[in-house]
Amino acid sequence: MHRISTGIILALALLIAVRAGAAQLPPSLCELARMAGEPQIPGLHMVYLAPLSDPAAASRWRNIIAHQTEGAPGSTRSLALAQAANPTKRGVMIWVETDGTVYWATPETAIPTHGDGANRNDNKYIDNGPTYHAVIKTNTIGVEFNGNFPDVAAPPTAAQTQAWLILVRFLQERYGIPSDHVYAHNWIDFKDARYCEGCALATLARKLAYVPGKDCGSAQ
Repeated sequence: MHRISTGIILALALLIAVRAGAAQLPPSLCELARMAGEPQIPGLHMVYLAPLSDPAAASRWRNIIAHQTEGAPGSTRSLALAQAANPTKRGVMIWVETDGTVYWATPETAIPTHGDGANRNDNKYIDNGPTYHAVIKTNTIGVEFNGNFPDVAAPPTAAQTQAWLILVRFLQERYGIPSDHVYAHNWIDFKDARYCEGCALATLARKLAYVPGKDCGSAQ
């Protein structure tokens, strides 16, 4: 019964999220995507542990990976602080708490260690021809959704999903990343067989089919 209920809740959350995210990215967010400092993004509770630089200084980013980790709900801030203290350690640039709070942990010019070198080459989820040993830490932004403890198969919360819908488009707009360069960890690395890490989130982002620059109006 628990598994059935979880599946129903996830399906409803994703349906609501897709409808909520279908609107065009407002020009104000397009303008924010070009700012340095600590821009506050409408609809997000963003905590900057590292301020943003000129986006041109971080032009290396070509991909986004959605990760999930088995940390306890409420522990995201401490995980992000640890990342901020050692930006290149195993982890990611951006962390998302179960309540949707987003922590930008590292400078855009830092390269956290995440992923396992894009070792998946079996085409199980996507065509791995373009990703095999190519979607790696030096060109890929990692976003970690914390809180699926003690059940690793637990889906992201509704608040995390709503935050992702805004955050992923902000990242795409800021770095010019197309939707087909948004990946789940499980799509590019052999991972925990108990669940598909990041798959629902990456699928959702691709369904939005956001095109950087297209809907920015006067922001261009």
